[in-house]
Amino acid sequence: MVSRALWKGQLRLSLVSIPVEVFSATKTGARFAFRQIHEPSGKPIHYDKVVDGIGPVDTDEIVKGYEYESGKYVLLEPEEIDAVKLETKKTLELVQFVDASEISPIYYDKPYYVVPSDDLAEDAYRVVRDALRKSGKIGLGQLTLRGREYIAAIKPCGDGLLLETLHYADELRKADPMFHGLSGKTSDADLLDVATALIDKKTAPFDATTFKDNYSTALKELVQRKLKGKKAKIEVEDEEDPVKRGDNVVDLMSALKKSLEGSGEKSAPKKATPKKKSA
Repeated sequence: MVSRALWKGQLRLSLVSIPVEVFSATKTGARFAFRQIHEPSGKPIHYDKVVDGIGPVDTDEIVKGYEYESGKYVLLEPEEIDAVKLETKKTLELVQFVDASEISPIYYDKPYYVVPSDDLAEDAYRVVRDALRKSGKIGLGQLTLRGREYIAAIKPCGDGLLLETLHYADELRKADPMFHGLSGKTSDADLLDVATALIDKKTAPFDATTFKDNYSTALKELVQRKLKGKKAKIEVEDEEDPVKRGDNVVDLMSALKKSLEGSGEKSAPKKATPKKKSA
């Protein structure tokens, strides 16, 4: 089943704008999950939104607040938040390119697939993908996703493009305090040789399918064994519980050349009418 696009907009490289869609590259339902149950009644546990001295409250009574001082909040309505104008809500512009080795793995957050919105966007999409692969670079930009603005890294992935969100510098804890107590001594030469030889012996191409989630497998086997009994099972009653596509670039070579000639100047993206298909 095809998943729903989390973001729709323009992937922009200077004067070239490509309509794309972004999809999550991971499956949240793949891991084993528990549900908390109230054992005496056999009913599932819920987490209600409550206010001290009042109790549970309705969702439409809740607004977002920012704590600007201890115990003091400024309240923001959903309409006010939605009205904040950010170009990254609709456009992911590649503003810088770096070598993959320049970005520490600690900055990477979550992966997403980037695909062209339609057939007319594929030519420009392929050029960006192949140019990144040929240069060995990663494209950097920003986009707004799920109410947050992220740093986005774009890189080739098979036949397509992969987007990985990155943490901002102030979101990361400094490593020095964590490693402060470690000695600065160098390793014993003989021990280092043995450890290096062991690493060489176990070196192989990466294949994620060789690693299995043994904990989830063991839990599933435990569930199956419990299902064969009678005491552990209960029955719970059911409870109630478009972005407009932008213009396609017709003359891609011309747009790329003009972008190259004007690099260093801030230019507005060129818009052109889509190429007419021959009958």
